Amino acid sequence: MAGVITTGNHPKALWPGMLEFWGREYQKHPDEWSQIFNKVKGTKNYEEDTEVTGFGLATVKTEGSAIVFDSESQGPTKRYTPKVYGLGYIVTREELEDNLYEIVSKRRISALAFSMHQTIETVHALIIDRSTDDNFPGGDGVGLLSTAHPTLTGNQSNELATPADLSEAALEDICIQVMQAQNSRGHQISLQTQCLITPPQLYFDASRILESELQNDTANNAKNIVGGMFPKGLKVNHYFDDADAWYVLTNAPAGMKSIWRRELDLAQDNDFDTENAKAKSTVRFEAGWTDWRAWYGSIGA
Repeated sequence: MAGVITTGNHPKALWPGMLEFWGREYQKHPDEWSQIFNKVKGTKNYEEDTEVTGFGLATVKTEGSAIVFDSESQGPTKRYTPKVYGLGYIVTREELEDNLYEIVSKRRISALAFSMHQTIETVHALIIDRSTDDNFPGGDGVGLLSTAHPTLTGNQSNELATPADLSEAALEDICIQVMQAQNSRGHQISLQTQCLITPPQLYFDASRILESELQNDTANNAKNIVGGMFPKGLKVNHYFDDADAWYVLTNAPAGMKSIWRRELDLAQDNDFDTENAKAKSTVRFEAGWTDWRAWYGSIGA
């Protein structure tokens, strides 16, 4: 609803007797994007991460023969170009003069900060919502979740081959996939699961799976092993669009990144000609991923 805030926007604020103005003052969730993305300070117009491959396996050296010399090469490059997100409002001088309730004016700044917070969360969540869409690829040319991440030794996967709803069995399959992770040269790496991340709709199922002392939804008197695979437990993201999708964050060192070129700031000024008061807030960042091995999961059945 673009436009200038005038006395017509809040006619009730011009009359005495108002008990309360409501609708803007809600509690916000603590930052949830930072549970997924590693915040990095940007210093340039764009930042790039490039994979450098290691060496292959050693070969047998027979007596008197030469050692085989291997080489390293450059892998995919991920470029982060921070974008500016901004929002503001304009208020006429008359509206400020005639407004009988100072709290209405003061809360506008809080409402602006709330909208910027929502924007930051939504932009980061959109990276996850598009994780299986190859129209939004990473440095290797495919989406974040894929069964066909290209490497020097063939395609690798961080997604269940057959999409499955969240269950103990499906979570075990993902954990096995993480334990079998390889680098680009096909060597085994010590990738470890850290936390399970779900939308609110899967919170109760996820809690029962991870926190039950014994196996969940079974008469077997067996210990719950899968819960111990997630030292950072369960995280819920309220901004995910897909109610069936679930994800596992790993300890891959160069994984999910959020490059911040400019922190969230607020500015206020007055227009000389109109005497309108202006307020605005901006932030500059770019979210994405460098190493897809940081993120495993399934979009659900």
